[in-house]
Amino acid sequence: MPVIPLTLTISLCLVFTFVVFFLSEHARGRTGGTAHDSLLPLADETPRLARAALDPRTPVPPDDQARR
Repeated sequence: MPVIPLTLTISLCLVFTFVVFFLSEHARGRTGGTAHDSLLPLADETPRLARAALDPRTPVPPDDQARR
């Protein structure tokens, strides 16, 4: 039957594709990932320290004085 070799060929192509993508993600290291990449649009452009925002003795940068 010609269906069985066709099915095996497609299955092996899918397995090979998975292995290639898995190894490329593994080579990137632990610095990223899908969860990390999905949260990138929510990141602040200018990060602030939470301790400085809570401590009233810390000087406030000029661009943030209008917000307080």
